[in-house]
Amino acid sequence: MKVPLQPQPFSGSDLQAPVPMAPYRIRLYRDEDYDAVRSLFARGIIEHAPAIYRHMLRSTRVQLGLLALFTAVRAVAGSWLLALAAVALALAATWPMMRSFSTSYVQEALITDLCDIDSSYMRAPDSCFWVAEADGAVVGMVAVAPPQDPAQRGEALELKRMSVSKDHRGRERRPRGRSRLRGRPVPTAALLKNHGRKEKSPSARPLLEIYSASGLLLASVPWKSGQLVQLGWTASEDLLCIQEDGTVLIYNLFCEFKRHFSMGNEVLQNHVLEAKVFHTEYGTGVAILTGAHRFSLTTNIDDLKLRRMPEVPGLQKPPSCWAVLTQDRVTIVLLAVGQDLYLLDNTSCSVVTPPGMSPSAGAYLQMAVSFNYRCLALFTDTGYIWMGLATLKDKLCEFNSAIRSAPKQMVWCTRPRSRQRAVVLAWDRQLMVAGNSTECIRFVLDEDSYLVPEPDGVRILSRTSHEFLHEIPEASQEIFKIASMAPGALLLEAQKEYEKESQKADEYLREIKDQKLLPEAVSQCIEAAGYEHEPETQKSLLRAASFGKCFIDKFPPESFVRMCQDLRVLNSIRDYQIGIPLTFTQYKRLTVEVLLDRLVLRRLYPLAIRICEYLRLPEIQGVSRILAHWACYKVQQKDKSDEEVAYAINQKLGDTPGISYSEIAARAYDCGRTELAIKLLEYEPRSGEQVPLLLKMKRSKLALSKAIESGDTDLVYTVVLHLKNELNRGTFFMTLQNQPVALSLYRQFCKHQERETLKDLYNQDDNHQELGNFHVHSSYSEKRIEGRVGALQNAVDEYYKAKNEFAAKATEDQIKLLRLQRHLQEDFDKPYLDLSLHNTVSTLIQDGHHKKAEQLYREFKIPDKRYWWLKISALATRGDWEEMEKFSKSKKSPIGYLPFVEIAVKHHNRYEAKKYAPRVTPEQRVKAFILVGDLEQAADAAIEHKNETEMNLVLSKCSATTDGAVVEKLNRARAQLLKK
Repeated sequence: MKVPLQPQPFSGSDLQAPVPMAPYRIRLYRDEDYDAVRSLFARGIIEHAPAIYRHMLRSTRVQLGLLALFTAVRAVAGSWLLALAAVALALAATWPMMRSFSTSYVQEALITDLCDIDSSYMRAPDSCFWVAEADGAVVGMVAVAPPQDPAQRGEALELKRMSVSKDHRGRERRPRGRSRLRGRPVPTAALLKNHGRKEKSPSARPLLEIYSASGLLLASVPWKSGQLVQLGWTASEDLLCIQEDGTVLIYNLFCEFKRHFSMGNEVLQNHVLEAKVFHTEYGTGVAILTGAHRFSLTTNIDDLKLRRMPEVPGLQKPPSCWAVLTQDRVTIVLLAVGQDLYLLDNTSCSVVTPPGMSPSAGAYLQMAVSFNYRCLALFTDTGYIWMGLATLKDKLCEFNSAIRSAPKQMVWCTRPRSRQRAVVLAWDRQLMVAGNSTECIRFVLDEDSYLVPEPDGVRILSRTSHEFLHEIPEASQEIFKIASMAPGALLLEAQKEYEKESQKADEYLREIKDQKLLPEAVSQCIEAAGYEHEPETQKSLLRAASFGKCFIDKFPPESFVRMCQDLRVLNSIRDYQIGIPLTFTQYKRLTVEVLLDRLVLRRLYPLAIRICEYLRLPEIQGVSRILAHWACYKVQQKDKSDEEVAYAINQKLGDTPGISYSEIAARAYDCGRTELAIKLLEYEPRSGEQVPLLLKMKRSKLALSKAIESGDTDLVYTVVLHLKNELNRGTFFMTLQNQPVALSLYRQFCKHQERETLKDLYNQDDNHQELGNFHVHSSYSEKRIEGRVGALQNAVDEYYKAKNEFAAKATEDQIKLLRLQRHLQEDFDKPYLDLSLHNTVSTLIQDGHHKKAEQLYREFKIPDKRYWWLKISALATRGDWEEMEKFSKSKKSPIGYLPFVEIAVKHHNRYEAKKYAPRVTPEQRVKAFILVGDLEQAADAAIEHKNETEMNLVLSKCSATTDGAVVEKLNRARAQLLKK
């Protein structure tokens, strides 16, 4: 709906106060209206679905369609009942479609403009959002925005998102005042933390805050979206915010919005009761429990494929607890309802019973899955804890906690050294660690805490502290336990005594050496240093290891050096300002590359580069990759000009190997800085990387120039075809005219792919020679003779325009030949079309049509020598030796008579060949007699010519047994010739 604007300038003064409407009150949208507005809009649209459906049924077209369906089924089936059933089925099928359309429309609105109303309407130009209040509740809403048609902007506004509560529809009230729509006021609000002020403003919004592990605030933004149900982290350290309407918002570590997605229409309709974020080999997944007590999940948010799990029979209330498991690369859901456990896979719902579970264990209250998804723990209302494999096939252990209330949290604590399992349970200010022992470990907490399971322990987070609960490594236990006599403990004491210049150092050292355990002692100290978090303790252990090494011959230093490097890296990232408290075990599992990625995500580029240089990582894997990330971040800073940013990036990166300026330029383009992207592409040495991005930025002409400069024809073709699809035909051709290389390549492409386009190119250039060639080529694709002749005639015209008389005459002869061939084909009922002139003449002679052949010979002025060759070859092929002899005597042969001999011999007829040998000229007579096998006459001819070369040729053909006389005659002649 369009609302005409008043001619007055925008001031917003008329909207500073709400417009009174008894008993309603219209006012501007405020932040605290967010949830009410979204809910009102969703309800309003979905409530109107039945009315829209009824309106559709009253449509004449729909009624005619239903009547046609009824009549068709009645005519085919002959049953009134089936016809009525078909109509009923059609009505039943269209209703879900109509409701799905309404739901999809609501979902699209909630994740677009209604996701951030403040930015979409309150801060956008020529836009505003109002709500109607009744008794303090929001009962109506409407927004205005600029129309989509640019021609109407400045003249009208478009009404959007109009909705009124069902209980307040139809109650018309006449306003006592009148307000002109002139603009909107600038919104002002105090953004306060929910927990930071005792007196809260009604317009305050909660804050989304992200802290480092050391408690430093990384970023904070006011939460402007819907009701949050769950927060979770992805494997790549992105924050997932799961809302009540099923929308999942993704933020980076600095609260910068990245993208969003929805968990489907069913979740939108029924809302989210509970949600869990889980990790599998496929990636990070999200599982949802809806208000309809159905489960939906996706195993990879980066490749979104929603799965709706089977329904649990008779489930009328939410399960007491549930968890996501993975079995054989399949994600399943385990849920508890009272004393029953249900397993939901892709297709079915089955009841399962854990092995060894006591019948009197009671109802399930809590369940936990281990970090690697291999183990499962269950807590019941009798305080009983069952621990087993997640496959529910084996029981590991059980424990009775004697606490009947459900714990706030229950997580697994892996024990790498003993390979035992334990679970950690948290109640108010109390922590319990239970395993396969009859006893447990209890801790009293100073404040409420949150447990985070990790591969080698459990992190305990509170408002003021961050602790790590884990099993003491064996090396540390051996060294530091009371009265330990382990080799590492003795070596540590020896080193301390050595620093005191005490003789006890020698006694401890001798004791270790006597047991031949000094290498083991050094290894123990090195290993224990890795598990310590205090730098002083690390140094003490490493000094002891270094002290012990001095008394060992050929101790490999690699483990000591590597541990020193690892600890220096770990201590640098454990600093409170960095806040990445990795354990030594986690560091080794993550690898240095992943650690660098985490530093880059936190924008700690200097530290990441120093670590790369310290560890001497290859430049491509280390410094280059980090600098590329830094440059991608640099282009997002809009406080500097494009020239300054491009210069700074080039000065920093230079020609560093492994750096792709095109990737940095692509990030700049994604940030809306097109000119900066073009400047950065100038530093990219590879044209193959420049061109695709230039095409994406719609700088096609520049891309074409870069492609031509590269000399890569495939790249030029890519740009030319892109231009062809992007520009209109005339502009495209004019663009190519300025680029001869591209034009030439495009012509080659058209010759094979688009012949008609090639014709247009030649017409535009007035290239009559190529147009003639084009018509000649096109004639071969014509199936009818008239079409072929017409194409050739066009070619003749173009050749004359090009002043190529030879090509024109040749084409005219081809037209004449085609017409003659058509007549020959009609007269003799034999295919002559598409034969060349020579083949036509030869075929006519072979078929005995000598007069027709003579006619072609005269009409096309075939040279005499060529015609004689054609005729004797055709006659020999036909075997008409009599006609061939007549032809040889008809007049003097222009080709001589040696060809007659050769062709006859070729067709294995020496008898006929001998007839022509004597008629051969003296110079070729020896060769002719040799061909027919008459060596004696060949010898006589050679002797007569007194030609030694011919005599030698005849001698080479003679056999000593059968041609002795000829050989003797030739030898005498040669002798006489030599005497002279």
